[in-house]
Order: sequence, then C-alpha cells, then structure tokens
Amino acid sequence: MKPARRRVLQAAGAALLAAPLRARAQAFDASHAAWTALLGRHVVLLRGGQASQVRYAGFAADRAPLKAYLDALSAVPEATFRGWGPAARQAFLINAYNAFTVELILTKYPALKSIKELGSLLSSPWKPKWVPLLGGRLSLDDIEHGLLRARGVYDEPRVHFAVNCASVGCPMLREEAFTAERLPAQLQQQAERFMADRTRNRWNAARGRLELSKIFDWYGEDFALGHQGIRSLKAFAGQHAERLANAPADRERLRAGAFDIAFLDYDWALNDAR
Repeated sequence: MKPARRRVLQAAGAALLAAPLRARAQAFDASHAAWTALLGRHVVLLRGGQASQVRYAGFAADRAPLKAYLDALSAVPEATFRGWGPAARQAFLINAYNAFTVELILTKYPALKSIKELGSLLSSPWKPKWVPLLGGRLSLDDIEHGLLRARGVYDEPRVHFAVNCASVGCPMLREEAFTAERLPAQLQQQAERFMADRTRNRWNAARGRLELSKIFDWYGEDFALGHQGIRSLKAFAGQHAERLANAPADRERLRAGAFDIAFLDYDWALNDAR
C-alpha cells in the first residue's frame, strides 16, 4: 500500500474512532436533566429544605444511569467547556463535583460511615486524581479549588453552599441540578437555606457571639472578594441577620458587624438517609 493511501486510511480510522466521543460532547445536555432525575429520586429534604440527606442505597440501585451521566460529563472536551459562558461552566463543575462525590461514596458503600474513611493520614479523599474530566484526570480538590475557586475567574463565594462533601456538616446536596439559566437564583437559595439552619449557623444570645459553620473558618477569605459588594465575612453574615437571630436588637447588631465570631465543630458523618 502506498504511504499516501495508508495515511489517508489511518486518518479516516482515527476520525471514525473519535466520532462517538465528539457526538456525545456535542449532544451534551446543558440542562443536566439526567442528574436532576437522580437527585429528585434520592435526595431527602430536611428541616423545611435547610438541609438534606442522600439515599445512597438508591443511587447504588441506579448505578447505570449515574454512570451514564458521569460518562456524559467526561466526554465534554476542554475546548467545548472553554467555549461556554461562565454560568454554564460553573454549573457543569458543581454538578460534576457532586456527582463524582456520590460515585466515590458508592465505591465503599454501605460499609462507609464517613467520606474521610476513604483517605489516610497522608492523603485526603479529595486529593487523588481519578475523575475523568476535561480531557484529563482531576481530583475533587482540582475541581473545587483549582477551577471553581480560582481567583479572578468566578470569585463566587456561594459555591461553598453548592458543592457537597457527603457529610452532615456540609451544606445540603441540592435536590436538582444546577443550570446556567438559573444559577444565580439557585446559589442564593442555597446560601439562604444554609444560613437559616440553626444547627450550623446561629446567634448565641447568651454569649453574645455569632457561631458559624467551620466552612467560614476554612474559606472566610472567599467572602471578602467584593462579590455583591460584600468585603468581609461579617458583612456577609449581616445580610442574613434575620435567618441567624430572632430578636430585633440582635439582628441590628449583626447588620452593624458589632459581634465576635466562633466556629462550630464540623460533623463528618455520612449524610446518608438509611
């Protein structure tokens, strides 16, 4: 066979192999309907929607549709992802983080009591690069800290109320997928739900201090980046005064920023609806 003809055939063969991947990427459902369907079946709302638990046994029974959704995420090339608008990229990354976290839990479920059992003294469960995404292998930390929290890209502190670490102390796993069209409203609702949950954020009138989730200790700097004009954690808390305190005087104190902050212990127990 002549070299020129061999090259043509090789190129044609490569194109045929790549065609299914391209087709899947081009056909990616930006509404994330498959993920919404799974969440609708397996997320249980608590305390009027302030928190949630997850039916991991149900996800295990639905492993095939979960895998199909994960495969659809993995099939999106980085170039396609980069061509989307900021909200579409954020929604994609949040949903990917949450869906791959569920998959990670299922690798050891039902024996697992906490996601931290998947790590060790030398490595956390968020460090291994096992997630096939954007043409490479990423860790969950890469998605959250390397992409979603990258300075100057989104600078969106409310992402901390959207990504879910499969733990009781974490902001709830939302009962639907995040989408580009509704992202601002969804993030705001997640923030309001979390701040209204007095088991994790509350004004302690007896001690005269605001007690917040440990998340604000770990990532407080993200709430001082100027998002929506907010340049401090105290200012962010002041926006949620009515959710944090009952007495009008306490609410005014919160809005004025005249308070100390203490951080509550974090509950790493699996958020399982057994």
